[in-house]
Amino acid sequence: MKLGSLKEGGRDGTLIVVSRDLTRAVRATDIAATLQRALEDWEDAAPRLNALYEDLNANQATGAFDLDMHALAAPLPRAYEFVDGSAYLPHVERVRRARGAQVPESFYVDPLMYQAVSAGFHGPRDSVKVVSEDYGIDLEAEVVIVTDDVPMAVTPDQAAEHIQLIGLVNDVSLRGLIPPELAKGFGFLQSKPRSALSPVFVTPDELGEAWQDCKVHLPMLTHINGKWFGAPLAGVDMQFNFAQLVAHAAKTRPLSAGTLVGSGTVANEDTSLGASCFAEQRTVETLRDGKPSTPFMAFGDVVRIEMLDQAGHSVFGAIEQKIEQQPLPRGAGG
Repeated sequence: MKLGSLKEGGRDGTLIVVSRDLTRAVRATDIAATLQRALEDWEDAAPRLNALYEDLNANQATGAFDLDMHALAAPLPRAYEFVDGSAYLPHVERVRRARGAQVPESFYVDPLMYQAVSAGFHGPRDSVKVVSEDYGIDLEAEVVIVTDDVPMAVTPDQAAEHIQLIGLVNDVSLRGLIPPELAKGFGFLQSKPRSALSPVFVTPDELGEAWQDCKVHLPMLTHINGKWFGAPLAGVDMQFNFAQLVAHAAKTRPLSAGTLVGSGTVANEDTSLGASCFAEQRTVETLRDGKPSTPFMAFGDVVRIEMLDQAGHSVFGAIEQKIEQQPLPRGAGG
């Protein structure tokens, strides 16, 4: 099934069930007011939501309406936790090689992961607002999964049973702010603003054969200002699958229902498939030409991220966002 949230009903939105073709929807508030509430009672809510999904696809759902992507909030407008991995090591290897560094052996057996912003997510058509282009505005097209309640110290096999929903995320990065932050040795903060989520999250069964070994075996398609930017294969070159990432996150703490776990920027050894972020593209150019030639994003640029199934249908809907300047608060800056 496919689930989303409308921009109504408060900060957590209103839960809706969305048709397979992403054209129709129906409110699911008789089952759960929000997606977060549904995830907290997933064993009871999921079968009821799925029955409503079947009715909707059969044109038998009472109260169904045409879906407007601009009316959608993120499926989870805010979450208790968002941890983001870096599971595609070709990306890590290239970035380090470009600056003359090697990848530590531990990276191949122990996932990279950090605590990301979860207090709010942009909706799929919301603009990304940044104070200055000098910050080095970048996208990161990633797959994200959502869990129910995960016990501490689960094994990867056990963790796989707790993956309930799958979606996409534009993990916005401000590349100009990253080096000085990491130099402090304490991780990301200012360099990682709010991210954006796909119009809908889907259950693993909705992906069919594209969901294997806890990976999504589809291309991650990105366009910038209407031009093809990349379509690397999300099921290829992923060093750690989502079950392993969930288990890593839960090693010393339980994960609350509604926790998001990101894959990191999708990247392949085969650079002809393009990139899922500008940092990757600039690294390929640096390794090839000695310096990058592609600038980071500018105000007015539009990024579009989606996945198409083998029939060419959008699975999660598209994240489509314009980069806009954020005005300073009144009185700021003197």
